[in-house]
Amino acid sequence: EAVVMALAEKLKDPRAIARANVFPYQILAAYLNTAAELPRPLAAALEAALEIATANVPELAGKVYVCVDVSGSMSSSITGDRGSATSKVRCIDVAALVAATLLRQCKTCEVIPFEAKLVGVRLSPYDSVMTNAARLAAVGGGGTNCSAPLYSLNAKRAQGDLVVYVSDNESWMDSRPNAKDTALQKEWAEFKRRNPAAKLVSIDLTPNTAVQALSAPDVLNVGGFSDQVFTVIKDFANGRSGPGAALAAIEATSL
Repeated sequence: EAVVMALAEKLKDPRAIARANVFPYQILAAYLNTAAELPRPLAAALEAALEIATANVPELAGKVYVCVDVSGSMSSSITGDRGSATSKVRCIDVAALVAATLLRQCKTCEVIPFEAKLVGVRLSPYDSVMTNAARLAAVGGGGTNCSAPLYSLNAKRAQGDLVVYVSDNESWMDSRPNAKDTALQKEWAEFKRRNPAAKLVSIDLTPNTAVQALSAPDVLNVGGFSDQVFTVIKDFANGRSGPGAALAAIEATSL
């Protein structure tokens, strides 16, 4: 019992978490891989550590919309089916974690869950990240309509600075067979007409051969996921991305 309590204190030590610069996704992965026999104090310590680790996630300025795909296909593993190497972390777990973390870190953040249509899920920045993530992950159903959040924002003539999508991009309900662009790209063009300085980040958790919006100075496509994505989003939103920014970061590194 003494060893369990000592380990629990170590796991949720704010100074140790800050020193290690550990991010929420790493802790979520650890939590989801724990066995049922794990002593409850250690599981609780991981939950506490997840809360503390949100402080390592960069804050985003301006009005931010986080569009979270909660469709049925998001229940698949983040790694795909790889036999014994298949991750216990599902796409919906990652999407929910991103949304819950940004909700905590960004005072003006609005989370928009969607599948075939928008889904009403009440989230609070005062609840734990694990609680909010569990609420989103519990939806899990329906088809995929990636343009639905932007369509809704355009219908309300919403103002915003950054739109973040977290999805597997398996959007078939809003397909445009003979069109030159996707429904999402069409809605993004409309959003940009009202918000010329706005930017779009599309995180494709299971990247394949197509995207919902073509990469451009105001559109960033991210394939796959790691905790580094939080920093990538911040840099892109602040105009610190692209080959020039990468070269500057390399040259600033002390060897």
